[in-house]
Parts: sequence; structure tokens; C-alpha cells
Amino acid sequence: MGVHLTKQQRQLIHRLRKKGESLRSIAKHVSLSSPSHVQVVLTGQKREGRDDQWVPRAGRLTLEEREEIALGLRTHESMSSIARRLGRSPSNVTREVAANGGEGNYRIWRAHERARAEARRPKKAKLSEPALCDKVSSWLEKFWSPQEIAERLKREHPDDPSMHVSHETIYQSLFVQGRGEIRRELARCLRSGRTSRRARGRVEKRGSIPDMVMISERPAEIEDRAVPGHWEGDLIIGASGKSAVGTLVERTSRFVLLLHLKDDHTASTVKTAMREAIMTLPAELRRSVTWDQGSEMSNHQFFTIATGVPIYFCEPHSP
Repeated sequence: MGVHLTKQQRQLIHRLRKKGESLRSIAKHVSLSSPSHVQVVLTGQKREGRDDQWVPRAGRLTLEEREEIALGLRTHESMSSIARRLGRSPSNVTREVAANGGEGNYRIWRAHERARAEARRPKKAKLSEPALCDKVSSWLEKFWSPQEIAERLKREHPDDPSMHVSHETIYQSLFVQGRGEIRRELARCLRSGRTSRRARGRVEKRGSIPDMVMISERPAEIEDRAVPGHWEGDLIIGASGKSAVGTLVERTSRFVLLLHLKDDHTASTVKTAMREAIMTLPAELRRSVTWDQGSEMSNHQFFTIATGVPIYFCEPHSP
């Protein structure tokens, strides 16, 4: 119970209490199961606790900054206001909140632990497994595409996840410097014949939508369609632009949600309709949305903050 808390967790408990946080709120933020455990630390436990040796590297959010973000969210402070107090960019704060459950589910210590896990290096590459690497290499030499290889592995080894790999991971191993699990000369075996990967038609300017995260940065699990909860969105405009309906299609099941846009299809209206539709789903079906770079997505950050669901954007001219 409280005996196992770190020194930093105990200090966080006392700081939050001094700032007027309730025992229940503190328990949630410090990852304790009961408010009574917080009371034990505040009144009965004098020991310091083990020291947490991990310190975020320069430029990353600290535990104290995450504390300020949580307190700002509790008082409904805007992302921009919180960012100004911290001396951070609004997008930095927005991404932090979105990646840790959204506005209503942000927890200080859980967010800090997630940052610690993300910072761990080196991470073992999937294709560092000799058996898997050899099989992928042999099929590339036969001019199989990464997509065909990924599907064949699933069929041949349905009960062995260690022999599964996404086509995106294969591409990265071929093209991204430093990932040498597959010999780089095998890139020439791809049907395209290219030895470097680039999005066709990509331009450096990202348009008028701020802080977009592009489709190339999506996790590999989205490409595989193996995990449900990833959606593709679109806006269908009626004659003369006088009517519109939004669509959300689940990538695995192809289940469709329709967004009712009664009066207009402005960014505010689309954001509200998307939020209402997405929040009717269970949490395991709310993982991501991919959309093109239409102006109706200008409020994508606010949607992500409210729901915890990230939005990825297609490349220009490649919806």
C-alpha cells in the first residue's frame, strides 16, 4: 500500500493536498486504489520511500509540469493558458493530454509512468528474431510485397505472435537508417524498385490546419486492420454545398457511423457531431480516426482533448 510509494509520489501527495485537492482526487492522480491510503501517507507514514532515479531528459515534461497540467484541467483552464504558465507550446500540452486519456481522464503519475516507458531504450526490434527475419528476407528475394508477406505469416503461424509482423515494420526495416535487421540491398527487391521511401506529392507546408499528425506516423497496428477501434472519416457534401453528412468507417469490421450535420459542416459542427458519435462506443472501440486535410478538421485538437482519440491526417492529394 502506501509503504511501496516512491519518494516522488509521497511528495506529490503532500503538494496536491496543500493545493486543496480532495483525498479521492489525489488517490487517482497518484495511482492509489483508495482515498484512505492517501490519508495514511498524510498522517501516519513518516518514511521517505524509495527514490525514483528516472529524470526526463531536457525538453521533456517533468512531474511538476504534469501536476500543473492536471490542476489546470480541473479548473477548465485552456490548453493555451496552461502552456503559457509552463513556458511550453500549446501543441506540447495538447499532445500530452490526448496521449493520456483526454481532458477528463488525465492522471499525473500514470502519465509520468507512460513517459518513462516510452523513454526506455533500446527497444528490441520485431525483426531481430532470426527465424522471422530469415523468412521475410527469403520472400522479399522472391519479389513478394511486404503486404503479402505480412498476410502469409498470419496464415502460416496463426497461433504464434512472434512470427507476425506488419508490412509497415518491414518497410521501416528496409528504409529507416539504423534498423538493419533486413539487409538494405533487399529494398531493391521491392516491386517499386525504390531504395528510399517517400510519400508521393508530399509538400512540406502542412496547410492551414495546425499541429497535424500525418498518416505516416500512425502505429503499425492501424495498417494491419487487426485491431478494432480505428476509424476512417469523410465528409460528403450535397448539391451546391447546401447539405452534408459525415461518415466514420471502422477499418476492421467496416461498420459505419453517420454524423448528422443539420445546419452546416463547419469545423465546430463536425467536431461536436464526431464527439457525440464516438463517445457512444465502448473504450476499446475508440482508438484513432484518420481524415483528409479538409477545413472541417480545424478543431481536431479539441476533439482529441475531449475524447482521448488521436486524429491522423492523409497526405495532400492522397485521401
